Amino acid sequence: MGDITLPRHMFLWCLSAVYMFAFASLYVQIPGLYGNEGLLPARWQLRVSGKSVVEQLKDSPTLLWFGPRLGLDTQQCMELLSLAGALLSLMTLALPPLRDCRVFLVLWILYLSLYQVGQVFLYFQWDNLLLETGFLAILVAPMKMPWFSKVCLHDNVTFWLVRWLLFRLMFASGVVKLTSRCPTWWGLTALTYHYETQCIPTPLAWFAHQLPVWFQKLSIVGTFVIEMAVPFLFFSPIRRHRLAAFYMQLLLQVFIILSGNYNFFNILTITLCLSLLDDQHVNFWLRRPTQKTESTSLQTLFSGLAVMLEVGVYALLCYWTVQYFDLQVDWEKKSVSSKTAFTYFEFNGFLKTVTVPSIWIGVLSLTWEIITAMFKCACVRGVLRRLWSTIQWAVMAAATVSMFAISLVPYTYIEYDSNSNLWPGIRTAFEVTDRYQLVNSYGLFRRMTGVGGRPEVVIEGSMDRNTWTEIEFMYKPGNMSAAPPVVAPHQPRLDWQMWFAALGPHTQSPWFSSLLHRLLQGKRDVVKLIQTDESQYPFSKQPPTYLRAHRYKYWFSEPKEDGSYPQRWWRRVYVEEFYPIVRLGDSYLEQMLVQHGLKDKAPPRRSSNAWLPRFLRHVGEHAREIPAHLLLWTLFSSAATVCLLNSLRSRAYHRLHESLQNQHTDKQAAEQTRPNVTEENKKKHEEEEEKKEVTKDDAEEDGKEQEEVATSEEEQEGEIEEEVSAEETEEDSLRKRK
Repeated sequence: MGDITLPRHMFLWCLSAVYMFAFASLYVQIPGLYGNEGLLPARWQLRVSGKSVVEQLKDSPTLLWFGPRLGLDTQQCMELLSLAGALLSLMTLALPPLRDCRVFLVLWILYLSLYQVGQVFLYFQWDNLLLETGFLAILVAPMKMPWFSKVCLHDNVTFWLVRWLLFRLMFASGVVKLTSRCPTWWGLTALTYHYETQCIPTPLAWFAHQLPVWFQKLSIVGTFVIEMAVPFLFFSPIRRHRLAAFYMQLLLQVFIILSGNYNFFNILTITLCLSLLDDQHVNFWLRRPTQKTESTSLQTLFSGLAVMLEVGVYALLCYWTVQYFDLQVDWEKKSVSSKTAFTYFEFNGFLKTVTVPSIWIGVLSLTWEIITAMFKCACVRGVLRRLWSTIQWAVMAAATVSMFAISLVPYTYIEYDSNSNLWPGIRTAFEVTDRYQLVNSYGLFRRMTGVGGRPEVVIEGSMDRNTWTEIEFMYKPGNMSAAPPVVAPHQPRLDWQMWFAALGPHTQSPWFSSLLHRLLQGKRDVVKLIQTDESQYPFSKQPPTYLRAHRYKYWFSEPKEDGSYPQRWWRRVYVEEFYPIVRLGDSYLEQMLVQHGLKDKAPPRRSSNAWLPRFLRHVGEHAREIPAHLLLWTLFSSAATVCLLNSLRSRAYHRLHESLQNQHTDKQAAEQTRPNVTEENKKKHEEEEEKKEVTKDDAEEDGKEQEEVATSEEEQEGEIEEEVSAEETEEDSLRKRK
């Protein structure tokens, strides 16, 4: 890897945005989910037992234990933690100086504190992924001190862990689809069901569902290649391999974002993909000029060999894809047929063959990064600086190796033999750190649900047991004429659990009995989970007397024969009763509540009237009036605007600084050239003086010569005059004689 300063900054910026989405999305749902009158009150998870604070933190590592010391109950303390996390991550997103390892440590502790009491509504894989990525950010982010260098020589070592996490996530997500023996994944038909059976589809999912079957199968083949084969290119020494892998992963995540509402999960995955980039490629995006070095003949030879190896890898990838998925082009039908050309046992053999080598590939890649960083530290000038860089390198290298070692436990869950052969010390370290969610196992979309139709639970209410009115949720399918929403990056956690509840009997979802109980009581916080605008809730004026729930099967509607779009997005068929008719005090409802431990044995503690609880209530009342996805995008847009203005200002400042620096250098150059100019002028002046003296001497000699010539001429003229006067006197004497 080359320099990774810019990708690291982008990683921390994107992670700050993901934290902000997660905290803000959870904040608006806390009263209905975990409040004193919510579905699963969080105070049940923090029973007072007379233990010390240290013992309580060992049992459950959460800051909620300190709530009573602030005069807050469990709900208010959760609101305080989520609000503080949202504001801190928003500031970190907007202000670069706050992207510090200590700030990310605080964000990780806040989210871990909420996760500990989140129960079923927070036990999603992306919550685990956020906690693991957040802990890696503590190692990746710099510790900004006045005496620290802006560039740390161990950055490549810690940033490598992000790449390893991305590899584990993608490779495991591809493997579990086949190890689950799901017939839709093995038959390459999963996408013919996925778009309409996913939790909360988008409007584009309807159009994707209408694509031809051969294209859906080919898309599954591409998914398997991107998730299982391409991740090995993450550790390739050839730079273009890593860039190609980045764009393939980005393409897959963008398609998922367009077709489904998976909250912040896909944004977080793209954030992990930034570990495949380097400064040179980011500068290419920004159209910044890069210094071009002259290549020697040896470098030219190596680059040629690298190109040949690169093309060879792509050719092998294409060959294996065609071979193992039996791709055949039908030119008459203009389609591509595909099928799995290997068995489950052959795939298991492949998995046993490749799991251990993949670990050794990671070991070699990490060793290279550590040795490279060590040589960089050895080349630092100054004894103290070299010593400090070496200490930093040693600490971060040890932390990176430790994280890599304990991550092997959840990674090898995909293959039993590899997992059983791990060193027992690694297992012990994993068990000790498991409660902090430092490393996790992943495997998304293991089995395709809803093959015979999308199961959906519809709740109905009545005042007289004769006329029943359906209670529509904001996001999950219900009304057949309502278009699928676009709600990401917000995660409506009740809607998601309603999707899981529809897959089995209501006894597998104990919280459902609590939901009906709270709706019969008319609890406003729970109603807001269903409809933010209470006017859309059919029993806003008076809670229903009776409630029941039915299970339906939903399908996307088909286009009309003339190609026009239907009026309804969905069609449905009644299946069975999901929950019998109940009312307050009903024996069946009371039995379910007692059986699942959802009946309050003691009334909640009265809320305090201090300034902090009143402040939290005031903020919550105003924040929850706005639809959650609009609130999230508003916060993100404001922070992004601040970032843009800061970048423009810093760019203008840098330009001004460069111009002033250029002027200063020009002035220094002029001052340096002035003595040379004066010396030259002196020399010229002396030469001119010498020339003048020479000319004076020549002029004096010429004057003397001219005087001599003039005197000689005067003497000649005097002689002539004397001769003329002698002749005149002779003539006068002759005249007198005459």
